[in-house]
Amino acid sequence: MDNIKVTETIKNIGVNDKNITLFESQYVVPHGMAYNSYLIQDEKNVIIDTVDKVVTEKWYENINNNLNGENIDYLIVSHLEPDHGYNIKSLSDKYPDMKIIGNSMTFKFIKQFFSINNIEERAIVVKEGDTLNIGKHTLKFIMAPMVHWPEVMVTYEETEKILFSADAFGKFGTLDVDENWTCEARRYYFGIVGKYGMQVQNLLKKLSNIDVKQICPLHGPVLKDNLEYYINKYDIWSSYKSEDEGILIAYASIHGNTEEAVKKLEKMLENKGNKKVILRNLVTEDLFEVVEDAFRYDKMVIAASSYNAEIFPPMEHFLNALKSRNYQNRKVGIIENGTWAPSAAKCMLDIISKMKDIEVYKNIITIKSKLDEDNIKEFERLVDELYK
Repeated sequence: MDNIKVTETIKNIGVNDKNITLFESQYVVPHGMAYNSYLIQDEKNVIIDTVDKVVTEKWYENINNNLNGENIDYLIVSHLEPDHGYNIKSLSDKYPDMKIIGNSMTFKFIKQFFSINNIEERAIVVKEGDTLNIGKHTLKFIMAPMVHWPEVMVTYEETEKILFSADAFGKFGTLDVDENWTCEARRYYFGIVGKYGMQVQNLLKKLSNIDVKQICPLHGPVLKDNLEYYINKYDIWSSYKSEDEGILIAYASIHGNTEEAVKKLEKMLENKGNKKVILRNLVTEDLFEVVEDAFRYDKMVIAASSYNAEIFPPMEHFLNALKSRNYQNRKVGIIENGTWAPSAAKCMLDIISKMKDIEVYKNIITIKSKLDEDNIKEFERLVDELYK
């Protein structure tokens, strides 16, 4: 990425990071990550957010190539998380007359990260609906607390009708990768923002009366065409509705017997009708790919081995990841396996009971070591329930 033009006067001066393998030290990013930063050139020059420390040098090259020796008048801080805020201090030191724009929470947090000279004199504290005119452009500030930090705000440019959306509408991957937006945006959303559906809904309500022509997120591509599609996805995701009909089978098997059982269930479901069935191995597959599927589809079956009188840890990690992201409004079937004193079902139910509006199918199935004929009959009843 090198100075991507958004409009004649607005550029994305961010940088692609092709070397990163884990974003936030936990999310697998096989196609890297884009750290977007935006420059508005007008009577006043404005930068919206900085970039992560690993791409600092290239980012400054982009700034210098565009400014041709001019000053930066304002830095807008949408979000202080270090992948966007790392260079706030270095930019402030380089441009000592630059004003820093944020809300009251921004400046509460900023002192926890940096010691910036004359921060009180340089700070412009904005609140909901405040505007800044920089010439032909007028910037309006909209608060978006907990999407997904308390200090987050978005900026709407009124003349060209551009929304600078902070982490909202972002995705994994660099900008030069040709891939479907929805899949990696969904995984990004439910991994990072998913807990805060109510707060995203609040932001969407604020944006509903604003005419937006382009959305400029801090990760991922600028969205220009068919904005209704992207906004609708965010509405579905943040209201915890299922996106598609389908049955996710997520399983954690130690020696292969539980895996053999769920593969049998998969075939029975597919033979029953035309519902989409997705089989996911929690031991070998990326946890957050499975989390994404759990939110995407309307029904789920979880199957796990018992372990140390509790539950095989990959399943525990998965269910806790769902719980911490407010998984809700779904129907769930449960299968446990144990040679003696099976314990997995109780542990799964304990975690699910802390989730909102989860209907557990009454036909909870216990396998004693290996699938038997009685289990097959139980599977048939579960299949009927899943197809109701």
